[in-house]
Amino acid sequence: MTNHEMMEIAMRQSAEDIGCRAEAFKSDKNVVLAFRLGKNARKYLKEPITCNFVSYGNNVVAASISETMDVVSEYVEKFKFYHCFETPNLHWLNERLIAKGHKICFMAEYYLPDINRCPELSCAYETRILNQEGFRELYLPEWSNALCSDRRHLDVLGVGAYEGNRLIGLAACSADCEDMWQIGVDVLPEYRRRGIACALTSALAREIISREKVPFYCTAWSNVRSVRNAVKSGFVPTWVEMTAKPAVIVDGMNL
Repeated sequence: MTNHEMMEIAMRQSAEDIGCRAEAFKSDKNVVLAFRLGKNARKYLKEPITCNFVSYGNNVVAASISETMDVVSEYVEKFKFYHCFETPNLHWLNERLIAKGHKICFMAEYYLPDINRCPELSCAYETRILNQEGFRELYLPEWSNALCSDRRHLDVLGVGAYEGNRLIGLAACSADCEDMWQIGVDVLPEYRRRGIACALTSALAREIISREKVPFYCTAWSNVRSVRNAVKSGFVPTWVEMTAKPAVIVDGMNL
């Protein structure tokens, strides 16, 4: 699998997630369209979604419900596409969304591996490949980034680091869409800064690719530790997203 093939798969998935064609992300002009969550969208995407902004670095593709379409259209016309994901411009958007009963909710940066520099990293601990059966007893708070107890059936593959028989680090992936598996990683606090996370992440990425799936990795832009892990593991920033939802849902998250 080449970098180009992985990029094409990611764009097709993003198109399915918001209801556009993959070619929209390659345009040098911004695109605004009606939001539609496709039947093959990432499985953790849940409506109601007010609007979603996606950029692969060429433009911004914005999908919106009819109620906020005028605000979204004005926003992407008013600001450069790469400024649509940052303050102070976000305040302009959020104030107008609030007036309609909606708020900015999620912002995230997504990464794909660079196939030309996927490192074979090692750590000082034994590593083991895990499958769904091996995850059964691991749905615990310390592994909540690697595994998701609400979607256990999607957790399909992992690589664990062990000191003796004690699990000290875990990278696992969720089959969130047909062709792309998302990686999450956890390391016990007393074992951090020893190269375990990047060794596990890079090993899992290679395992995913060997199964002809595309590994992807997601961080908040401010999670510097996670960003460093992605880069050390051979991943590169590929696309960004910003999502708005009804204000009542956003406010509920802050309780």
